[in-house]
Amino acid sequence: MSVNENQLKQGLFKTLKYALALNSSLYENAQNTQQTHLLALTIVILAAVSHALGSAVILLINRASPWILLVGVLLDALALVIGYYFWTFTIWKIGQWLKPIDPTYSDLLSPIGFAYAPQVLNFLTLIPLLGRPIELILAVWSLLAVIVAVRQGLDISTQKAALICLIGWPLIQIAIGLVQVAQPQSVRLQL
Repeated sequence: MSVNENQLKQGLFKTLKYALALNSSLYENAQNTQQTHLLALTIVILAAVSHALGSAVILLINRASPWILLVGVLLDALALVIGYYFWTFTIWKIGQWLKPIDPTYSDLLSPIGFAYAPQVLNFLTLIPLLGRPIELILAVWSLLAVIVAVRQGLDISTQKAALICLIGWPLIQIAIGLVQVAQPQSVRLQL
């Protein structure tokens, strides 16, 4: 393992730890650099893979064909990644309306990407009978992390940050929920 890979791995674990703890200094000090963008995108991709893993198991239990399994897993992972960019965009646009001179869209990508850290634990939704409650806890945990990220990134009050984040959050939850509902339906259609 090269020095850069080792530093990235250590940075990833440290970032995950601080993000899961809702450490506000992580979000405040998230400079707009290539390394922080890479770390944030890595966290979002890990969250997408973790989420897709749960979907894959559900599709396998429902005896999905390999084609449906592949499409379902890809759609699930893609929905989470697209949701990240969409949610960041809505936060940025509303933030511009409140504070027109502050961060650019790319300045918000890293802190909000870090806030997706709780979603890395989405594989825990595979626990029988606890999957849905765990999924809801992780969604709320991510919401709280994004509120902290927005508060620090836009330098606004917690109340304003919560309001901004709550505008896009239900849309993201509905979109991901629709993908999850469509997957078992597609399996039934193939039978």
